[in-house]
Amino acid sequence: MKAFFEGIQDLFVDGLFLPLDFLRFLQNWWLANSINWIFVVIGFVAFVYWMIELKKYNDAGEEDTSSTSHSYL
Repeated sequence: MKAFFEGIQDLFVDGLFLPLDFLRFLQNWWLANSINWIFVVIGFVAFVYWMIELKKYNDAGEEDTSSTSHSYL
């Protein structure tokens, strides 16, 4: 089992995360954190899209918002 986990370690450390080593040693903070900024932008776009969709369904008035819609309420 030790060899199996060392194989997983080699895959990630020597293969998949190798491009991140280049970004880690950059002198520019903005470039070094570019992957984080990409994820922040994707999350922000997804949040705005979700809020627009919620507003669309709320404005349509299709949802039953009365407090008697569920028996446990």
